[in-house]
Amino acid sequence: MSGPITWTLFSSPYNCYTSPMQMNEIIVTYGDNPEQMAFQLLEKANLASMIPSKDASIILKPNLVVPVTPEGGGTTHPAIVIATIEYLQNNGFSNITIAESAWVGASTEEGFAVNGYPEISRKYHVPLVDVKQETYEKRESHGITMELSKTILDCDFLISLPVLKGHCQMAMTCALKNMKGTLSDRSKRMFHALGLVKPIAALNVVKHADFILVDSLNGDLDFEEGGNPVKTDRMFACTDSVLCDSYGTSLMGFTLNEVPYIKIAESYGVGSSDLRKATITTLSSPKTTSNAHPAGLARFLSQHTLPKEACSACYGNLIHALKRLDEAGELDQLKKKICIGQGYKRDTDPKETGVGSCTRGLGCSLTGCPPSARDMVDFLKEQLQ
Repeated sequence: MSGPITWTLFSSPYNCYTSPMQMNEIIVTYGDNPEQMAFQLLEKANLASMIPSKDASIILKPNLVVPVTPEGGGTTHPAIVIATIEYLQNNGFSNITIAESAWVGASTEEGFAVNGYPEISRKYHVPLVDVKQETYEKRESHGITMELSKTILDCDFLISLPVLKGHCQMAMTCALKNMKGTLSDRSKRMFHALGLVKPIAALNVVKHADFILVDSLNGDLDFEEGGNPVKTDRMFACTDSVLCDSYGTSLMGFTLNEVPYIKIAESYGVGSSDLRKATITTLSSPKTTSNAHPAGLARFLSQHTLPKEACSACYGNLIHALKRLDEAGELDQLKKKICIGQGYKRDTDPKETGVGSCTRGLGCSLTGCPPSARDMVDFLKEQLQ
């Protein structure tokens, strides 16, 4: 992590919001300041009212799968961790711990170090727990016996801080799969031997997050380790891990059938995947940027776009949609490039195709600000026909 950690406390217009967040709610915000975005989401959700007591033991569970910084789209931005600690301490909570385990073969301590967690620990007097060094307790769920961190099992309130990103085996990872970092390495190996799908669902029956604050700022396109980040400048909060991941699938252009552990977790009673019954509150609109400049695989996909002053959120969703077409072997069938961005607001070219409300004047357009990647996939497939 380059440079010293700094923190500025931001005022929020949501102090008057007194009701705790409900299970069917999703709160979304857009921006380029992770500290401010996280603080506003926490206040709007009224997280403090959900925690049972001021002396409750609270665990923060980020995603540090490998020792890399978040710019690559694989790990949680430390600013989100800092904002969460500040919010909790400002509201009188002091029994806070950060706990995580890198994937098998990687060092959690190195992950903490490169992301500045030792400095965060010292500054805010918050202990770090490497789950690889933990005492474990065995628990059984749906025929699967697993070893979980005793510290995490015993906590009074678990806050998950996952990254919404692609995954090489499970298509997508977010809240439900972030719980895999509560396991011993032996149980992680066993989960992979069993194919991950049912074990991830079973794990969340034993222990799932009480609150989820999702880092969806620049999650990787298709790999949990990062390397192909897709900038969306987005964060969102949920209390239902299943609903959280259901929303995440729509943002990345997947169907629920393509991320099967979500429906299994729902069948086990962990939560609901029905976005039709969700209440989605957006605190701020996506910001316009100059034309997007994607990197890596996203740059290849961007060859099929014509951005003009595109917002990162809308453009990022389009990149995910194009990736889904590429995986289906249909990307090369696109006959024209897809227009996107506020630069098309006054454009009425009947021959052009665009996504986002700014392109509504074109001959063919998908409205939404921004439309989800799933809606974009369906729209683009209609164009192919």
